[in-house]
Formats: sequence, structure tokens, C-alpha cells
Amino acid sequence: MSYFNVRVYGLLINQNNEVLVSDEEEYGFRFSKFPGGGLELGEGLIEGLKREFVEECEAEIEVLSHFYTTDFYEKSSFNDSQVISVYYLVKEKAPLKLAFKDKIYDFDGEGEILQAFRWVKVEDLAIDEITFKTDKTVAQLLKDQYSVKL
Repeated sequence: MSYFNVRVYGLLINQNNEVLVSDEEEYGFRFSKFPGGGLELGEGLIEGLKREFVEECEAEIEVLSHFYTTDFYEKSSFNDSQVISVYYLVKEKAPLKLAFKDKIYDFDGEGEILQAFRWVKVEDLAIDEITFKTDKTVAQLLKDQYSVKL
């Protein structure tokens, strides 16, 4: 049986033109993506995104505008579902109280599920450091639209 896996992500860009990136490890599999995750049954996209930010970042956000929705086929890296991801530009309601890291996969603690956050200048966003196909597409769109033109 095939099914759809709807995911929602927030693109949080600060005043220094840096985007928030989430580095994660689940059961030995490492990946870098934007904050967000799977929609729960009965939940709207905005509601789901706000919940994800509270769960992952302990932060309330304001959703500014839609940025991108997957427009090609992507199979999940974790199961047989087809992933459809929706990305929104978001803004934090109060300064984030996270321990920001400077390098990729710099986790505190140990366990089966780990997460760390980094601010990355949009123009310095390395597409090959972003793990999933749709996130890579979004990273490139961000670079095209938000890189500082000199």
C-alpha cells in the first residue's frame, strides 16, 4: 500500500540573512534539514508547523507566507510513502533560546535521537550538506532569492 506523507517546514531567516538549519540523527542516520516535520491527522498545515516549532525549538512562530510545495515525486527515506513537503517563511515571536552550533552534527548528549541547530548565511548554504531532495531544492531557491547581491 502506498500513501502520502505530508510534511511542513519553516524557513526562519534572521536579521543577518542567516537561515535556521536543524542537524539530526535518528538511530544512526544523520541528516540536515529545515525545522519542521510530519503533519498529524486532523491538523492544518499552519497549526502543524507551529506545533513542530514548539516541539523542536521551544519557540512560538508567526507564519509570514508560503514559500514552496514539493512539485516532483519524492519517496521517503524512512518508509514507502510519497513525501509532499510544504515550506513557509516564518518569524519567531521571541528570541530563540537554543544552543546554536557552528559546525554540522555538533550534538550535545547521547541517545537514539539527537538534534542541534545552526544559523547558516543563506549565500553560504551548502546544497550538498542538506540531506533530502526537496530541502535541497528549497535551499537553492533560498540562495537564488535571499543571497546578498554585491
